[in-house]
Amino acid sequence: MLLGALVNSATFASFTFLAPVVTGTAGLGELWISVALVLFGAGSLVGVTVAGRHSDQRPALVLAVGGPLLLIGWPALALLADEPVALLALVFVQGALSFALGSTLITRVLYEAAGAPTMAGSYATAALNVGAAVGPLVAATTLGTPAGNLGPMWASGLLVAVALLIAFPLRTSVTDGGKARCSPASPHCPRCCAARPTCGGPVCGRPGCSVRGARCGPRSRCC
Repeated sequence: MLLGALVNSATFASFTFLAPVVTGTAGLGELWISVALVLFGAGSLVGVTVAGRHSDQRPALVLAVGGPLLLIGWPALALLADEPVALLALVFVQGALSFALGSTLITRVLYEAAGAPTMAGSYATAALNVGAAVGPLVAATTLGTPAGNLGPMWASGLLVAVALLIAFPLRTSVTDGGKARCSPASPHCPRCCAARPTCGGPVCGRPGCSVRGARCGPRSRCC
């Protein structure tokens, strides 16, 4: 949850103060603020979609690729903010990376607390909200520094760096759990396990096996 909060705080640290960068540093008109926000939103949609397809079975890949790229992206955005094309492109990329990484980290929370899914969802959401509130506060402290409008982006890079430093020694525990196994005691896929308790294959998150009531049978892809 801490990692999710840090990544989300980095996201909203820059997102909250994006408008002055668009109109001030990049020198674009006010209309381009909306364009930048739309690009960020489109990137976040792409990021969530990619994470939804890969975070269950390949969380390590999403985190190993997305984490360093997100870390590089915020300073790059600060350095290239005076180039409108680069600014808009990086806004899209950072939106995608931020939400792909954040979604994957929250998925890890849900797996770790599979025995208490309601509380897991509540605490995961709370962690995101804390990050969304703290990030802009941290970013605001940089506006009076020599970095000026670009301070929030450097703050975002710092927050992601802290998240990666915390995650590195815990990388095994953070990425384990995506390959949940089907067993009679599994909290993930009870109907699948009731139908075929000896399947032993990776099941959760695959078509035909769901805690929402998927019907599992001999030909089900879940086992």
